[in-house]
Amino acid sequence: MLAYLASRQGIDENLQIKILLKSSPNPQNSLFQRKVHLAMKLTKTLWMLIIGIALAASTLGLDRCIAGEPSKDSAEPVPTESKRIVLIAGKPSHPPRMHEFNAGVQLLSECLKNSGLPVAVDISLNGWPKDESILDRADAIVFYMDGGGGHEAVGESGGRLKKIDELASKGVGIGCMHYAVEIVADQAGKEFKKWIGGHYEHMFSCNPIWSPEFNQLPEHPITRGVKPFSVKDEWYFNMRFVNDLPGASAAQSDSGKFVPILVAAPSDAVRNGPYVYPPGPYAHIQANKGRAEAMLWTVERPDSGRGFGFTGGHFHDNWGNDSFRKLILNACLWLAKAEIPAEGVASTVTQEQLDANLDPKKK
Repeated sequence: MLAYLASRQGIDENLQIKILLKSSPNPQNSLFQRKVHLAMKLTKTLWMLIIGIALAASTLGLDRCIAGEPSKDSAEPVPTESKRIVLIAGKPSHPPRMHEFNAGVQLLSECLKNSGLPVAVDISLNGWPKDESILDRADAIVFYMDGGGGHEAVGESGGRLKKIDELASKGVGIGCMHYAVEIVADQAGKEFKKWIGGHYEHMFSCNPIWSPEFNQLPEHPITRGVKPFSVKDEWYFNMRFVNDLPGASAAQSDSGKFVPILVAAPSDAVRNGPYVYPPGPYAHIQANKGRAEAMLWTVERPDSGRGFGFTGGHFHDNWGNDSFRKLILNACLWLAKAEIPAEGVASTVTQEQLDANLDPKKK
């Protein structure tokens, strides 16, 4: 294109001279001819200057930048499109530093935002978002709240279940943490098995406080950078998994791909109780002594969406454990189909941060 302009410039110059001389009342006037030739030389100089600038811009790749297309040689990296995660915290419950949903969500949000990764985070405190449009923008939604019959997801006479199901069917990731994995089976059992691969069921699952040893972690994006750890928490187990899976092993079915992440075998003493509520023990829990149990699991659904369930998160101060925290930060990214760094999501948490945003509760 630039070569064509250069050649055209020479042709147009000769043509313009002929036209100007022809239009003159005295074309033989030497003074007039000199003025015409001088004007054409200036025009030619200007043309060559413009062409030179254009050639330089093309060489440097600037022509693509000016046009809005980033140059492959540009030092500025092309920004990656951000994934958007919505973290929904439940209303206050339990004594101080337990079920600190609002503080926990704000802490996780701060860690994600400060990670430098291409992720945007919206949070909803004290329950279901008043502005549901944040859900429509989400790539992933994580619930951290009380569950059971009063679960925020089953409100509005099933309207919220329908809303979540519509989003999940479009590939939006759904995650539930701690009490949020528990629902009443007749209310939402089918949906939770579909979205996250399972749920806590009253009198079938159990909720002891214990310290499992997570010494072996599977190779999975969620475990990147996570070291073996053990923390005392109310680790639920014996979930009601999709297709009645025991949960400790990976499985593939029409329901999707199921992968357990945190797996450990409760001791006989843990199985014998007491549990938090009801205190138990349950005969079917005792009968499975020696069996490994899943306390964090993932699903990749046929609708292209992802899901996870995590039974820890009772004690707020456990977010101060680097592996515990990194695991869930990684899980949030994975849920949104964002790339997880080789060493996982880097974050640090101070005691001041752990003490921030706690709900006012009576001791």
